[in-house]
Amino acid sequence: MNAIRILLSESIDYAGLFPPAELDMGTALNNYAQYLVGPSSWALGRFIVPVSRLAELEVALQRIPSRQLELPRRFAALLGKDVEEDVQLLEAFNRHHSDRGATIDSVEVKATSENSIGAITRVVPASFETYIEIPIDREPGGLIAAIGQGGRRAKVRTGGVTQDAFPPTADLVRFLREAAHRGVPFKATAGLHHPLRAAYRLTYAEGGPSGTMFGFLNLLLAVAFLRSGMKDPEVAQVLEEGEPDGFQADDSGITWRKRFLDLKVLGDMRRLGMISFGSCSFTEPLSDLEALHLLPLQVRQA
Repeated sequence: MNAIRILLSESIDYAGLFPPAELDMGTALNNYAQYLVGPSSWALGRFIVPVSRLAELEVALQRIPSRQLELPRRFAALLGKDVEEDVQLLEAFNRHHSDRGATIDSVEVKATSENSIGAITRVVPASFETYIEIPIDREPGGLIAAIGQGGRRAKVRTGGVTQDAFPPTADLVRFLREAAHRGVPFKATAGLHHPLRAAYRLTYAEGGPSGTMFGFLNLLLAVAFLRSGMKDPEVAQVLEEGEPDGFQADDSGITWRKRFLDLKVLGDMRRLGMISFGSCSFTEPLSDLEALHLLPLQVRQA
């Protein structure tokens, strides 16, 4: 199997409701339904929705074409401040849709202290795959350890619609190192809809600001190399690699600057390291990979 297919299998959590896309619920859900039956469905993860918009989701689900009703639809819910109340809403949603193929099986929630992580762990049932977003502008080891002790997963924010929302490379490397050291899987979100690190427009607004974004390919491979023994300075170089020729992918693995990752390493990284990433576009990441000749059309649509 092609290395990029392994690297991106079920990796892109569709965040079309969020900036910079900010689509309405009906449009975003219809997109997701189309992606589920499209030739690139192998790369599609969950549909991300705030708990505060579950009522909108209920209405939009009723408008999905009947031919798609039997398709399994997986949702990740963003919890608000009242975690206990939100969990009750999710459980009610799942009971209502238990025979309709729509399931919220993952939640994402923010925490800034070990105490708040403990509270989340006590309230959110283990049946939900739980990602706890933590700040990384300070040493995150204690928070990541608390997440791991509770049997949950971490979440890291890697950007936004302003340049100051993007963390320094050193902070991101430190997070990756701590997560790997403590055996805590994670997901990433924001500013990751392009494969390689470069300057891009931060929003889709005409004349909007531009800034330097991390690439999702950079991030995935940085995690894989780190887990394979690479030291932090080189991991930072992988994160900051902006040359398309710096990466080569084929059916045996992926190479960066003569450093090789085989298919097993890539698969293990996806199972145990970086689980997925949120993107407001599902098509843009894949189209960009095609343009870079890293994802041949026949592989994308196989």
